[in-house]
Amino acid sequence: MKIATLSMFACTALFAVSCSTTKSYVINSKSGTDTQGTAQFTQKGKNVSMDLSVYKLTPGIHAVHIHEKGDCSAADGSSAGGHWNPTAEKHGKWEHGEFHMGDIGNLVADKDGTARLVFETDNWCMGCKDETKNIIGKSIIIHADADDFHTQPTGNAGGRVGCIEIK
Repeated sequence: MKIATLSMFACTALFAVSCSTTKSYVINSKSGTDTQGTAQFTQKGKNVSMDLSVYKLTPGIHAVHIHEKGDCSAADGSSAGGHWNPTAEKHGKWEHGEFHMGDIGNLVADKDGTARLVFETDNWCMGCKDETKNIIGKSIIIHADADDFHTQPTGNAGGRVGCIEIK
């Protein structure tokens, strides 16, 4: 009986550790741009990773933020609302002083307009009950300009050129 019980606990623990959830999305171009690409979110244990691959951007630096609504229906992306900030923190740079959950950072598009950003955190979850961490029902916005990490509340990141509904 002890061996059967121990085996059951070992299998349950192995399943819990190896369990992961992955969701993939396509970027919707906004504001008259041709922005394209994909985003993949994977939760393994308590960590969520985001792999963002973007094409047809203008070369240079572009801010990336999570916005409060999972709605990309407006032509300019405004239907996504403002930055996701469930704990009412100031806008800033991720894990550098004060920042909020929507502050992801910048990605750099090369001369061909291609950029990739891989980001991992234990401050997000996918579908959990903690609304200060749950990214489902939010959106990712790719902005026209760089995030300066201090202008409140948006980082002076400019218009919205790409949008992803996280469902």
